[in-house]
Amino acid sequence: MNTTQNRIERIKNNGYEVDFGTVFNHAFENYKKIALYGGLVLFVFFFLLSIVAFGVIIAIFGSAATLEFLKPENLRPEALSLNILLIISAVSILIGSSLSPFTAGLIKMAYCAERDEEFHVSTMFEFFKAPYFKELFIATLLVSIVSSTLSAIIDYAQIPILGFVNTLTVNLFTILMIPLIIFGKLKAVQAIETSLMIVSKQPLILLGLIVVSVLAVTVGLIGCCIGIFFTIPFMYSLYYVIYSEIIGFDTEIEQEATI
Repeated sequence: MNTTQNRIERIKNNGYEVDFGTVFNHAFENYKKIALYGGLVLFVFFFLLSIVAFGVIIAIFGSAATLEFLKPENLRPEALSLNILLIISAVSILIGSSLSPFTAGLIKMAYCAERDEEFHVSTMFEFFKAPYFKELFIATLLVSIVSSTLSAIIDYAQIPILGFVNTLTVNLFTILMIPLIIFGKLKAVQAIETSLMIVSKQPLILLGLIVVSVLAVTVGLIGCCIGIFFTIPFMYSLYYVIYSEIIGFDTEIEQEATI
């Protein structure tokens, strides 16, 4: 059993302590190191992705049909058939799962910034390769399917507030899933189970951190919406810091064990 697994086992048996202020301040200091670079990469990546996606849709369905479909009155859920809704959900889940290594790359950027190591655009795409891509894709796919299924049930029951609760709960309990895969080298299902276990030990503090960080990110919407690309990296700094504070990294865990 490696040092990370030992640490996880100790958390399972004995729990852990985490301080809200320490984690938030640590995340903010880390964020300052990646805000500009991470924001620029996010903006360029999603700008190019949008152009490619729109181009593919037009190539398949034609410009007239695409523009007609994109009219606001045609995008209301009640105006869409069940088949269209299922297709949109399936495509969204597959795209989101395929892009999860990009999220992992942003978290790795926060890791590099913490250690004053150089990071480049290639860092963002470091996990689009074996063995990480498969585990990240499977983990995100499983979580997305569960979340989408619950959302569909909630929509059918017509209780909107539960939709927000569902999204928040899923994000909370899977907050450590990606770091556990890229840093802890866990398999997809094991990473999901471990994240659930760890978060359940201190859910209120971690929930508070997520809520405050989401509010901080939305500051980017003030004035020019493009600013959100430069506040979003704070979330990835937070994911990194939470993993660092709770689980740590092998060399740090080994040093702690020798004290």
